[in-house]
Amino acid sequence: MIMVSSCLAGMKVRYNGTACLDVTIQKLLDSHQAVAVCPELLGGFSTPREPAEIIGGDGAAVLEGTAKVVDRLGTDVTEMYIKGAYETLEKARQYAATTVVLKENSPSCGSSMIYNGDFAGQRVPGEGVTAALLRLNGIEVVSEEQLSSRLVL
Repeated sequence: MIMVSSCLAGMKVRYNGTACLDVTIQKLLDSHQAVAVCPELLGGFSTPREPAEIIGGDGAAVLEGTAKVVDRLGTDVTEMYIKGAYETLEKARQYAATTVVLKENSPSCGSSMIYNGDFAGQRVPGEGVTAALLRLNGIEVVSEEQLSSRLVL
């Protein structure tokens, strides 16, 4: 089973209440090869919400306690991101997911790029909190940008 970010499945769960429907993911869902999950909603966030970025590192550093996730207003939302990551890991185990497709650039889901913490639209190499936790637990994580080259539908 493949698990995918809910926003990529067309659900309006992003911080600004939008979705990012990906046609490849839609095909996976339609053929019952994938299930959707939103780590941020599992962490207790609502939609819409303030955008958040990681300060002081990436998702692995957040899990180690050396970086934090803050929203645009300066509120520390680290614990909600960590909770969502662990809830997503539990869902991945329940579904026996071997691959998880997460939305690139997100402080939760970014698999290779995240925003730098300045809220200026600047991206840097790194992974989000959920991506880091899933990888630490041996689950393959890819972005929607990498998915098409990996699958033949």
